[in-house]
Amino acid sequence: MFGLEISSVPVILPTLEKVLQGDFKEMQWIMNAYTIACTTVLMATGTLADRFGRKRIFTIAIVLFGITSLICGMAHSVSVLIASRFLQGIAGGAMLICQVAVLSHQFQEGQARTRAFGAWGIIFGIGLGFGPIVGGVIVAVSDWQWVFLIHVLIAIVTLLLVFNGVQESSDPQAKKLDLLGMVTLSLSVFGLAYFITQGSDLGFTSITGIGIITAAAISLILFIFAEKINAHPMFDFSVFKIRNFSGALFGSMGMNFSFWPFMIYLPIYFQSSLGYNSVTAGSALLAYTLPTLVIPPLAERLSLRYHPGVVIPLGLFTIGAGFILMRAGSGAEHASWLTMLPGCLLAGIGLGLTNTPVTNTTTSSVPSSRAGMASGIDMSARLISLAINIALMGYILMEGILSSLRSTFSGSLDAGQLRSLAERIAAGDVVALKQGFPGLGSLDSSGTAVHAALVQGFGLVMLYGCIGAWVLAVASFVMFGPRERVQQTSPVV
Repeated sequence: MFGLEISSVPVILPTLEKVLQGDFKEMQWIMNAYTIACTTVLMATGTLADRFGRKRIFTIAIVLFGITSLICGMAHSVSVLIASRFLQGIAGGAMLICQVAVLSHQFQEGQARTRAFGAWGIIFGIGLGFGPIVGGVIVAVSDWQWVFLIHVLIAIVTLLLVFNGVQESSDPQAKKLDLLGMVTLSLSVFGLAYFITQGSDLGFTSITGIGIITAAAISLILFIFAEKINAHPMFDFSVFKIRNFSGALFGSMGMNFSFWPFMIYLPIYFQSSLGYNSVTAGSALLAYTLPTLVIPPLAERLSLRYHPGVVIPLGLFTIGAGFILMRAGSGAEHASWLTMLPGCLLAGIGLGLTNTPVTNTTTSSVPSSRAGMASGIDMSARLISLAINIALMGYILMEGILSSLRSTFSGSLDAGQLRSLAERIAAGDVVALKQGFPGLGSLDSSGTAVHAALVQGFGLVMLYGCIGAWVLAVASFVMFGPRERVQQTSPVV
Protein backbone atom coordinates (compact mmCIF):
# COMPACT_ATOMS: atom_id res chain seq x y z
CA MET A 1 0.00 0.00 0.00
CA PHE A 2 2.69 2.49 0.95
CA GLY A 3 4.75 1.89 -2.21
CA LEU A 4 1.66 2.02 -4.42
CA GLU A 5 0.55 5.27 -2.78
CA ILE A 6 3.93 6.89 -3.42
CA SER A 7 4.18 6.02 -7.11
CA SER A 8 0.57 6.03 -8.37
CA VAL A 9 -0.49 9.52 -7.21
CA PRO A 10 2.23 11.49 -9.11
CA VAL A 11 0.99 10.03 -12.41
CA ILE A 12 -2.49 11.49 -11.89
CA LEU A 13 -1.33 14.99 -10.82
CA PRO A 14 -1.78 16.44 -14.34
CA THR A 15 -5.30 14.97 -14.34
CA LEU A 16 -6.04 16.40 -10.89
CA GLU A 17 -4.77 19.80 -12.02
CA LYS A 18 -7.35 19.83 -14.82
CA VAL A 19 -10.30 18.11 -13.13
CA LEU A 20 -10.05 19.94 -9.80
CA GLN A 21 -8.80 23.17 -11.42
CA GLY A 22 -5.70 23.37 -9.26
CA ASP A 23 -2.39 25.11 -9.89
CA PHE A 24 1.23 23.98 -9.70
CA LYS A 25 1.68 24.86 -6.02
CA GLU A 26 -1.50 23.01 -5.06
CA MET A 27 -0.22 19.92 -6.87
CA GLN A 28 2.94 20.16 -4.77
CA TRP A 29 0.85 20.37 -1.61
CA ILE A 30 -1.18 17.30 -2.56
CA MET A 31 2.09 15.40 -2.20
CA ASN A 32 3.68 17.41 0.60
CA ALA A 33 0.63 17.36 2.87
CA TYR A 34 1.01 13.57 2.92
CA THR A 35 4.77 13.73 3.49
CA ILE A 36 4.68 16.30 6.29
CA ALA A 37 1.85 14.43 8.03
CA CYS A 38 3.92 11.24 7.93
CA THR A 39 6.78 13.10 9.58
CA THR A 40 4.47 14.48 12.27
CA VAL A 41 3.44 11.07 13.61
CA LEU A 42 6.49 8.91 12.98
CA MET A 43 8.22 9.28 16.30
CA ALA A 44 4.99 9.36 18.28
CA THR A 45 3.91 6.12 16.62
CA GLY A 46 7.28 4.52 17.33
CA THR A 47 6.88 5.35 21.01
CA LEU A 48 3.26 4.19 21.12
CA ALA A 49 4.16 0.94 19.31
CA ASP A 50 7.02 0.25 21.72
CA ARG A 51 4.79 0.97 24.70
CA PHE A 52 1.38 -0.50 23.79
CA GLY A 53 2.33 -3.18 21.28
CA ARG A 54 3.57 -3.00 17.70
CA LYS A 55 0.92 -5.34 16.31
CA ARG A 56 -1.88 -3.39 18.01
CA ILE A 57 -0.75 0.02 16.72
CA PHE A 58 -0.02 -1.47 13.29
CA THR A 59 -3.59 -2.77 13.08
CA ILE A 60 -5.03 0.62 14.06
CA ALA A 61 -2.84 2.36 11.46
CA ILE A 62 -4.03 0.05 8.67
CA VAL A 63 -7.68 0.66 9.53
CA LEU A 64 -7.10 4.43 9.54
CA PHE A 65 -5.23 4.26 6.23
CA GLY A 66 -8.18 2.52 4.62
CA ILE A 67 -10.66 5.07 6.04
CA THR A 68 -8.59 8.11 5.02
CA SER A 69 -8.04 6.67 1.54
CA LEU A 70 -11.83 6.48 1.24
CA ILE A 71 -12.06 10.15 2.24
CA CYS A 72 -9.43 11.10 -0.40
CA GLY A 73 -11.39 9.25 -3.07
CA MET A 74 -14.55 11.20 -2.18
CA ALA A 75 -12.87 14.66 -2.36
CA HIS A 76 -14.31 17.10 -4.91
CA SER A 77 -11.95 20.06 -4.53
CA VAL A 78 -8.20 20.61 -4.23
CA SER A 79 -8.48 22.02 -0.71
CA VAL A 80 -10.48 19.02 0.52
CA LEU A 81 -8.07 16.61 -1.16
CA ILE A 82 -5.05 18.31 0.43
CA ALA A 83 -6.68 18.10 3.87
CA SER A 84 -7.61 14.46 3.23
CA ARG A 85 -4.07 13.68 2.12
CA PHE A 86 -2.79 15.09 5.41
CA LEU A 87 -5.03 12.66 7.30
CA GLN A 88 -3.97 9.83 5.02
CA GLY A 89 -0.32 10.74 5.66
CA ILE A 90 -0.83 10.46 9.42
CA ALA A 91 -2.15 6.91 8.96
CA GLY A 92 0.52 6.07 6.36
CA GLY A 93 3.37 7.24 8.57
CA ALA A 94 2.06 5.20 11.48
CA MET A 95 1.66 2.15 9.26
CA LEU A 96 5.18 2.47 7.85
CA ILE A 97 6.98 2.84 11.16
CA CYS A 98 5.13 -0.12 12.65
CA GLN A 99 5.91 -2.50 9.82
CA VAL A 100 9.65 -1.84 10.10
CA ALA A 101 9.54 -2.25 13.89
CA VAL A 102 7.56 -5.50 13.57
CA LEU A 103 10.07 -6.94 11.08
CA SER A 104 13.02 -5.86 13.23
CA HIS A 105 11.61 -7.65 16.28
CA GLN A 106 10.32 -10.75 14.52
CA PHE A 107 13.52 -11.40 12.51
CA GLN A 108 16.60 -10.61 14.59
CA GLU A 109 19.25 -13.02 13.26
CA GLY A 110 21.50 -12.54 10.22
CA GLN A 111 20.16 -14.82 7.46
CA ALA A 112 16.52 -14.71 8.58
CA ARG A 113 16.69 -10.94 8.90
CA THR A 114 18.26 -10.61 5.45
CA ARG A 115 15.54 -12.76 3.87
CA ALA A 116 12.79 -10.86 5.70
CA PHE A 117 13.99 -7.42 4.67
CA GLY A 118 14.68 -8.69 1.16
CA ALA A 119 11.06 -9.90 0.96
CA TRP A 120 9.89 -6.58 2.41
CA GLY A 121 11.84 -4.79 -0.30
CA ILE A 122 10.25 -6.94 -3.01
CA ILE A 123 6.70 -6.34 -1.77
CA PHE A 124 7.39 -2.64 -1.37
CA GLY A 125 8.87 -2.73 -4.87
CA ILE A 126 5.72 -4.35 -6.30
CA GLY A 127 3.64 -1.42 -5.08
CA LEU A 128 6.27 1.12 -6.08
CA GLY A 129 7.19 -0.50 -9.38
CA PHE A 130 3.71 -1.02 -10.74
CA GLY A 131 2.19 2.10 -9.15
CA PRO A 132 2.75 4.34 -12.21
CA ILE A 133 1.02 1.99 -14.63
CA VAL A 134 -1.75 1.28 -12.08
CA GLY A 135 -2.39 5.01 -11.70
CA GLY A 136 -2.26 5.59 -15.45
CA VAL A 137 -4.62 2.73 -16.27
CA ILE A 138 -7.10 3.73 -13.57
CA VAL A 139 -7.30 7.28 -14.96
CA ALA A 140 -7.67 5.93 -18.52
CA VAL A 141 -10.42 3.36 -17.87
CA SER A 142 -12.18 4.75 -14.79
CA ASP A 143 -12.06 7.75 -12.44
CA TRP A 144 -9.02 9.17 -10.63
CA GLN A 145 -10.79 8.50 -7.32
CA TRP A 146 -9.96 4.80 -7.61
CA VAL A 147 -6.25 5.56 -7.24
CA PHE A 148 -7.18 6.20 -3.59
CA LEU A 149 -10.16 3.87 -3.20
CA ILE A 150 -8.10 0.82 -4.17
CA HIS A 151 -6.37 1.08 -0.78
CA VAL A 152 -9.64 0.38 1.01
CA LEU A 153 -9.68 -3.09 -0.53
CA ILE A 154 -5.97 -3.73 0.07
CA ALA A 155 -6.31 -2.63 3.71
CA ILE A 156 -8.87 -5.38 4.33
CA VAL A 157 -6.49 -8.03 2.92
CA THR A 158 -3.61 -6.60 4.94
CA LEU A 159 -5.57 -6.83 8.18
CA LEU A 160 -6.16 -10.54 7.57
CA LEU A 161 -2.42 -11.06 7.06
CA VAL A 162 -1.58 -9.13 10.23
CA PHE A 163 -4.00 -11.13 12.38
CA ASN A 164 -2.53 -14.41 11.15
CA GLY A 165 1.18 -13.65 10.84
CA VAL A 166 2.39 -10.86 13.13
CA GLN A 167 3.57 -11.52 16.68
CA GLU A 168 2.81 -8.94 19.35
CA SER A 169 5.87 -7.24 20.83
CA SER A 170 6.63 -4.19 22.95
CA ASP A 171 9.38 -2.46 24.90
CA PRO A 172 8.80 -2.62 28.67
CA GLN A 173 11.11 0.39 29.06
CA ALA A 174 9.17 2.64 26.64
CA LYS A 175 8.36 6.07 28.04
CA LYS A 176 5.82 8.85 27.53
CA LEU A 177 5.20 10.75 24.31
CA ASP A 178 7.51 13.68 23.59
CA LEU A 179 4.75 16.13 22.60
CA LEU A 180 6.97 19.22 22.58
CA GLY A 181 9.45 17.50 20.29
CA MET A 182 6.67 16.39 17.94
CA VAL A 183 5.15 19.86 17.64
CA THR A 184 8.40 21.80 17.21
CA LEU A 185 9.83 19.39 14.62
CA SER A 186 6.62 19.40 12.58
CA LEU A 187 6.37 23.20 12.63
CA SER A 188 9.96 23.62 11.50
CA VAL A 189 9.52 21.21 8.55
CA PHE A 190 6.18 22.72 7.54
CA GLY A 191 7.56 26.27 7.80
CA LEU A 192 10.56 25.53 5.60
CA ALA A 193 8.48 23.68 2.98
CA TYR A 194 5.90 26.49 2.98
CA PHE A 195 8.61 29.14 2.61
CA ILE A 196 10.16 27.39 -0.40
CA THR A 197 6.82 26.60 -2.07
CA GLN A 198 5.05 29.92 -1.50
CA GLY A 199 8.09 32.19 -1.30
CA SER A 200 7.85 33.44 -4.88
CA ASP A 201 4.31 34.68 -4.22
CA LEU A 202 4.92 36.01 -0.71
CA GLY A 203 8.34 37.44 -1.50
CA PHE A 204 11.37 35.72 -0.03
CA THR A 205 12.55 38.99 1.52
CA SER A 206 9.10 40.28 2.47
CA ILE A 207 8.06 40.67 6.10
CA THR A 208 5.79 37.62 5.76
CA GLY A 209 8.47 35.51 4.12
CA ILE A 210 11.12 36.43 6.67
CA GLY A 211 8.62 35.82 9.47
CA ILE A 212 7.85 32.31 8.21
CA ILE A 213 11.47 31.24 7.84
CA THR A 214 12.34 32.80 11.22
CA ALA A 215 9.51 30.88 12.88
CA ALA A 216 10.74 27.67 11.23
CA ALA A 217 14.28 28.30 12.51
CA ILE A 218 13.04 29.05 16.04
CA SER A 219 10.95 25.85 15.97
CA LEU A 220 14.04 23.85 14.98
CA ILE A 221 16.09 25.39 17.79
CA LEU A 222 13.30 24.66 20.27
CA PHE A 223 13.15 21.06 19.01
CA ILE A 224 16.86 20.54 19.61
CA PHE A 225 16.59 22.15 23.06
CA ALA A 226 13.53 20.05 23.92
CA GLU A 227 15.33 16.83 23.00
CA LYS A 228 18.37 17.81 25.03
CA ILE A 229 16.45 18.49 28.24
CA ASN A 230 13.91 15.67 27.92
CA ALA A 231 14.82 12.62 29.99
CA HIS A 232 13.18 10.40 27.37
CA PRO A 233 13.39 12.23 24.01
CA MET A 234 11.86 10.86 20.82
CA PHE A 235 15.16 11.68 19.08
CA ASP A 236 17.86 10.06 21.17
CA PHE A 237 20.91 11.89 19.82
CA SER A 238 23.23 9.30 21.38
CA VAL A 239 22.48 6.91 18.50
CA PHE A 240 24.19 9.31 16.11
CA LYS A 241 27.48 8.30 17.75
CA ILE A 242 27.04 4.89 16.10
CA ARG A 243 28.85 5.25 12.78
CA ASN A 244 26.82 2.47 11.19
CA PHE A 245 23.57 4.23 12.09
CA SER A 246 24.68 7.69 10.98
CA GLY A 247 26.21 6.42 7.74
CA ALA A 248 22.95 4.68 6.85
CA LEU A 249 21.04 7.85 7.76
CA PHE A 250 22.98 9.84 5.17
CA GLY A 251 22.00 7.15 2.67
CA SER A 252 18.38 7.55 3.75
CA MET A 253 18.55 11.30 3.12
CA GLY A 254 20.36 10.83 -0.20
CA MET A 255 17.46 8.90 -1.73
CA ASN A 256 15.16 11.76 -0.84
CA PHE A 257 17.40 14.44 -2.29
CA SER A 258 17.08 12.72 -5.65
CA PHE A 259 15.00 9.66 -6.52
CA TRP A 260 11.81 10.07 -4.47
CA PRO A 261 10.99 13.77 -4.99
CA PHE A 262 11.75 13.51 -8.72
CA MET A 263 9.13 10.78 -9.04
CA ILE A 264 6.53 13.52 -8.52
CA TYR A 265 7.83 15.61 -11.42
CA LEU A 266 8.87 12.91 -13.90
CA PRO A 267 5.25 12.15 -14.98
CA ILE A 268 4.83 15.86 -15.78
CA TYR A 269 7.88 15.64 -18.05
CA PHE A 270 6.58 12.56 -19.86
CA GLN A 271 3.12 14.03 -20.38
CA SER A 272 4.02 17.67 -21.04
CA SER A 273 7.36 17.56 -22.81
CA LEU A 274 6.99 14.24 -24.64
CA GLY A 275 3.20 14.44 -25.11
CA TYR A 276 2.38 11.01 -23.64
CA ASN A 277 -1.02 10.16 -22.19
CA SER A 278 -1.39 8.86 -18.64
CA VAL A 279 -1.07 5.18 -19.60
CA THR A 280 2.03 5.73 -21.74
CA ALA A 281 3.59 7.96 -19.09
CA GLY A 282 2.88 5.31 -16.45
CA SER A 283 4.44 2.66 -18.67
CA ALA A 284 7.52 4.82 -19.24
CA LEU A 285 7.88 5.28 -15.47
CA LEU A 286 8.17 1.52 -14.99
CA ALA A 287 11.83 1.75 -16.00
CA TYR A 288 12.31 4.12 -13.06
CA THR A 289 10.48 2.01 -10.51
CA LEU A 290 10.69 -1.67 -11.50
CA PRO A 291 14.39 -2.12 -10.58
CA THR A 292 13.32 -1.54 -6.97
CA LEU A 293 11.39 -4.80 -7.28
CA VAL A 294 14.30 -7.05 -8.26
CA ILE A 295 17.38 -5.41 -6.73
CA PRO A 296 16.67 -5.51 -2.92
CA PRO A 297 17.57 -9.21 -2.40
CA LEU A 298 20.84 -8.63 -4.27
CA ALA A 299 21.47 -5.50 -2.20
CA GLU A 300 21.05 -7.44 1.04
CA ARG A 301 23.47 -10.16 -0.11
CA LEU A 302 26.00 -7.54 -1.17
CA SER A 303 25.65 -5.86 2.24
CA LEU A 304 26.45 -9.12 4.01
CA ARG A 305 29.46 -9.72 1.80
CA TYR A 306 30.90 -6.23 1.32
CA HIS A 307 29.36 -4.26 4.23
CA PRO A 308 26.61 -1.61 4.07
CA GLY A 309 29.31 1.09 4.22
CA VAL A 310 30.19 0.12 0.65
CA VAL A 311 26.78 -0.79 -0.77
CA ILE A 312 24.81 2.26 0.43
CA PRO A 313 27.23 4.90 -0.96
CA LEU A 314 27.50 2.84 -4.17
CA GLY A 315 23.71 2.92 -4.48
CA LEU A 316 23.61 6.70 -4.06
CA PHE A 317 26.39 7.15 -6.61
CA THR A 318 24.42 4.98 -9.05
CA ILE A 319 21.30 7.13 -8.53
CA GLY A 320 23.35 10.25 -9.33
CA ALA A 321 24.77 8.65 -12.47
CA GLY A 322 21.23 7.79 -13.53
CA PHE A 323 20.20 11.44 -13.15
CA ILE A 324 23.09 12.55 -15.36
CA LEU A 325 22.00 10.07 -18.05
CA MET A 326 18.37 11.23 -17.76
CA ARG A 327 19.49 14.83 -18.19
CA ALA A 328 21.37 13.86 -21.34
CA GLY A 329 18.36 11.90 -22.60
CA SER A 330 15.92 14.76 -21.99
CA GLY A 331 18.14 17.15 -23.94
CA ALA A 332 18.51 14.86 -26.95
CA GLU A 333 17.33 16.19 -30.30
CA HIS A 334 14.56 13.61 -30.56
CA ALA A 335 13.93 12.93 -26.90
CA SER A 336 11.63 10.02 -26.05
CA TRP A 337 11.20 7.30 -23.46
CA LEU A 338 14.04 5.47 -25.20
CA THR A 339 16.52 8.29 -24.61
CA MET A 340 15.39 8.45 -20.99
CA LEU A 341 15.46 4.67 -20.50
CA PRO A 342 19.15 4.17 -19.53
CA GLY A 343 19.04 6.91 -16.90
CA CYS A 344 15.71 5.76 -15.46
CA LEU A 345 16.96 2.18 -15.17
CA LEU A 346 20.23 3.20 -13.56
CA ALA A 347 18.51 5.46 -11.01
CA GLY A 348 16.07 2.66 -10.14
CA ILE A 349 18.94 0.19 -9.69
CA GLY A 350 20.66 2.67 -7.39
CA LEU A 351 17.50 3.05 -5.31
CA GLY A 352 17.19 -0.73 -5.05
CA LEU A 353 20.80 -0.97 -3.85
CA THR A 354 20.23 1.69 -1.20
CA ASN A 355 16.73 1.34 0.22
CA THR A 356 16.57 -1.97 2.10
CA PRO A 357 20.22 -1.90 3.31
CA VAL A 358 19.51 1.51 4.83
CA THR A 359 16.41 0.24 6.64
CA ASN A 360 18.11 -2.92 7.82
CA THR A 361 21.28 -1.14 8.96
CA THR A 362 19.56 1.61 10.96
CA THR A 363 17.41 -0.86 12.90
CA SER A 364 20.14 -3.49 13.40
CA SER A 365 22.56 -0.89 14.76
CA VAL A 366 20.57 -0.57 18.00
CA PRO A 367 19.07 -3.16 20.38
CA SER A 368 15.82 -4.68 19.10
CA SER A 369 13.91 -3.17 22.02
CA ARG A 370 14.63 0.26 20.53
CA ALA A 371 13.73 -0.67 16.96
CA GLY A 372 10.73 1.68 16.99
CA MET A 373 12.89 4.66 17.92
CA ALA A 374 15.62 3.78 15.39
CA SER A 375 13.23 3.24 12.50
CA GLY A 376 11.42 6.44 13.54
CA ILE A 377 14.59 8.51 13.18
CA ASP A 378 15.34 6.81 9.85
CA MET A 379 11.88 7.46 8.44
CA SER A 380 11.84 11.00 9.84
CA ALA A 381 15.11 11.75 8.03
CA ARG A 382 13.61 10.35 4.82
CA LEU A 383 10.36 12.26 5.01
CA ILE A 384 11.85 15.55 6.20
CA SER A 385 14.35 15.54 3.34
CA LEU A 386 11.56 14.44 0.97
CA ALA A 387 9.22 17.27 2.01
CA ILE A 388 11.98 19.84 1.63
CA ASN A 389 13.13 18.50 -1.73
CA ILE A 390 9.62 18.29 -3.19
CA ALA A 391 9.49 22.03 -2.56
CA LEU A 392 13.08 22.66 -3.74
CA MET A 393 12.71 20.68 -6.96
CA GLY A 394 9.47 22.51 -7.70
CA TYR A 395 11.22 25.84 -7.13
CA ILE A 396 14.17 24.86 -9.34
CA LEU A 397 11.80 23.65 -12.07
CA MET A 398 9.85 26.91 -11.95
CA GLU A 399 12.94 29.11 -12.00
CA GLY A 400 14.50 27.12 -14.84
CA ILE A 401 11.37 27.44 -16.94
CA LEU A 402 11.04 31.13 -16.04
CA SER A 403 14.65 31.84 -16.98
CA SER A 404 14.13 30.29 -20.42
CA LEU A 405 10.88 32.21 -20.97
CA ARG A 406 12.54 35.51 -19.99
CA SER A 407 15.20 35.07 -22.65
CA THR A 408 12.52 34.33 -25.27
CA PHE A 409 9.54 36.55 -24.38
CA SER A 410 11.02 39.35 -22.26
CA GLY A 411 9.99 41.99 -24.81
CA SER A 412 6.50 40.59 -25.34
CA LEU A 413 5.26 39.59 -21.85
CA ASP A 414 5.64 41.39 -18.52
CA ALA A 415 7.07 39.79 -15.36
CA GLY A 416 3.67 38.77 -14.01
CA GLN A 417 2.64 37.14 -17.27
CA LEU A 418 5.96 35.30 -17.51
CA ARG A 419 5.59 33.85 -14.01
CA SER A 420 1.98 32.86 -14.66
CA LEU A 421 3.04 31.17 -17.89
CA ALA A 422 5.90 29.37 -16.12
CA GLU A 423 3.54 28.04 -13.44
CA ARG A 424 1.15 26.64 -16.03
CA ILE A 425 3.98 24.99 -17.94
CA ALA A 426 5.42 23.49 -14.75
CA ALA A 427 1.98 22.15 -13.82
CA GLY A 428 1.79 20.30 -17.14
CA ASP A 429 -0.91 22.50 -18.68
CA VAL A 430 0.94 22.75 -22.00
CA VAL A 431 -1.81 21.63 -24.38
CA ALA A 432 -4.30 24.24 -23.19
CA LEU A 433 -1.78 27.09 -23.03
CA LYS A 434 -2.21 28.38 -26.56
CA GLN A 435 -5.98 28.56 -26.15
CA GLY A 436 -5.95 29.88 -22.61
CA PHE A 437 -2.93 32.21 -22.43
CA PRO A 438 -3.32 35.57 -24.19
CA GLY A 439 -1.05 35.96 -27.20
CA LEU A 440 0.99 32.82 -26.69
CA GLY A 441 -0.21 31.18 -29.90
CA SER A 442 1.15 33.99 -32.06
CA LEU A 443 4.36 34.23 -30.03
CA ASP A 444 5.11 30.50 -30.05
CA SER A 445 2.99 28.92 -32.76
CA SER A 446 5.17 25.80 -33.01
CA GLY A 447 5.51 25.33 -29.27
CA THR A 448 9.31 25.39 -29.53
CA ALA A 449 9.82 27.97 -26.78
CA VAL A 450 7.54 26.16 -24.32
CA HIS A 451 9.31 22.87 -24.99
CA ALA A 452 12.73 24.47 -24.60
CA ALA A 453 11.64 25.98 -21.29
CA LEU A 454 10.50 22.57 -20.04
CA VAL A 455 13.77 20.93 -21.09
CA GLN A 456 15.82 23.63 -19.35
CA GLY A 457 13.76 23.44 -16.16
CA PHE A 458 13.89 19.66 -15.93
CA GLY A 459 17.58 19.63 -16.83
CA LEU A 460 18.32 21.79 -13.79
CA VAL A 461 16.18 19.56 -11.55
CA MET A 462 18.05 16.45 -12.73
CA LEU A 463 21.39 18.16 -12.15
CA TYR A 464 20.29 19.06 -8.61
CA GLY A 465 19.24 15.44 -7.98
CA CYS A 466 22.62 14.18 -9.15
CA ILE A 467 24.57 16.61 -6.96
CA GLY A 468 22.43 15.81 -3.91
CA ALA A 469 22.89 12.04 -4.34
CA TRP A 470 26.65 12.29 -4.89
CA VAL A 471 27.30 14.68 -1.99
CA LEU A 472 25.41 12.42 0.42
CA ALA A 473 27.12 9.33 -1.03
CA VAL A 474 30.46 10.83 -0.02
CA ALA A 475 29.09 11.84 3.41
CA SER A 476 27.74 8.32 3.96
CA PHE A 477 31.02 6.65 2.95
CA VAL A 478 33.05 8.91 5.22
CA MET A 479 30.65 8.46 8.15
CA PHE A 480 30.73 4.67 7.94
CA GLY A 481 34.51 4.84 8.18
CA PRO A 482 36.83 1.83 7.92
CA ARG A 483 34.99 -1.46 8.12
CA GLU A 484 36.84 -2.64 11.22
CA ARG A 485 36.06 0.58 13.04
CA VAL A 486 32.35 0.32 12.24
CA GLN A 487 32.20 -3.20 13.63
CA GLN A 488 33.77 -2.08 16.88
CA THR A 489 31.48 0.87 17.46
CA SER A 490 28.16 -0.40 16.15
CA PRO A 491 27.06 -2.30 19.30
CA VAL A 492 27.42 0.82 21.46
CA VAL A 493 24.30 2.92 22.13
